Amino acid sequence: MKLLHTADWHLGKTLLNRSLIDDQRYIFDRLLNIVDDQKPDAIIIAGDVYDRADPSTDAVNLFDEILFKLTERKIPVLCIAGNHDSAARLSFGSRLFAGKKFFITAKTAFEPKTIALPDEFGDVYFSLIPYFEPSEIRAKFFGENSERMTFDAAAKFYIAEARKKIPRGKRSVAVAHVFVEGGIESDSERKFVGTAGKVSAENFSGYDYAALGHLHRPQSITADNVRYAGSPLKYSAREFDHVKGVTLVELNAEGFVRAENIPLVPKHDLIVVEGTLAEFQSRPPCDDYAYVTLTDDEFVYEAAQKLRATFPNLMEAKNKSPYASATNSTRKFREGSTIWEQFAEFFAEMTGRPLTDDEKTALNEICGGLRDDTD
Repeated sequence: MKLLHTADWHLGKTLLNRSLIDDQRYIFDRLLNIVDDQKPDAIIIAGDVYDRADPSTDAVNLFDEILFKLTERKIPVLCIAGNHDSAARLSFGSRLFAGKKFFITAKTAFEPKTIALPDEFGDVYFSLIPYFEPSEIRAKFFGENSERMTFDAAAKFYIAEARKKIPRGKRSVAVAHVFVEGGIESDSERKFVGTAGKVSAENFSGYDYAALGHLHRPQSITADNVRYAGSPLKYSAREFDHVKGVTLVELNAEGFVRAENIPLVPKHDLIVVEGTLAEFQSRPPCDDYAYVTLTDDEFVYEAAQKLRATFPNLMEAKNKSPYASATNSTRKFREGSTIWEQFAEFFAEMTGRPLTDDEKTALNEICGGLRDDTD
């Protein structure tokens, strides 16, 4: 059996208030190309379909578009809710979609959802384990007055309940949205406090493959069959070095064979670069989402405005040494420069031209008035 493991779509995501909906539509067209090329037996979406619990109209419409195109291909889709999703919203229409082999599980249940899909060696059982809070498991299975549970204890219990629905000796896959201990996180994931939100990879030891969502970097945990597919796009500057993609998983009669990351090439990459203003101004235009740090010795005023011609999708521009200009100015002042000369230099840096004679006259009048006031 061949599986295409995806996660953390975050439809409706914005980057510094810039909508990424067009970038997301573009990348999912690339994902559909991979589907058509690889012809998987099932597609997995391991949570965080949306970026917010109340997704935008554009985000909902895009998910509807993707759902339609996937069901057109008659490939089973296994989808769970993540911590960014609203369980109520994501589960809307789930019984209807199941008739099209689009299986959505957004809520925990007394009997965890299990889907069996056949291949030439028999059935493979999928445990659909949506994101949940420990308090939800405690209240549902043990009562409100029971002892508090950690994420790890709650996950261990619920996964054990899911395992009860899998016949002995059968191949199985867990689809879960959790923070597994040992995973490398980014700054665009919703944070848990300390280690309280982490669960042990040992909880998935009974499965041939664990298709995980939550962490945005594609990575395996402890072994290659416990894996995060990562997000399809870079959602923060700290993700600039991630190789985004989807994970192709193969199972044979005995179970897990291999997992391979298939890269997705975005419409606009996200880059983090350093250099001088002159270096960047000599480059051809680049439409990637750019975070630029200037390394000039002198502080560059209005850096963003000066960089826009090279980086029309500039996200951030900053000086690497913000105190360089102040240090130089202080040195010049101590060497005998007056505050009025300092102002003339500052004016030239800000406007790109020196003071005119009329402006110098006006400045001298103002300076003279200030001197009179301080006498």
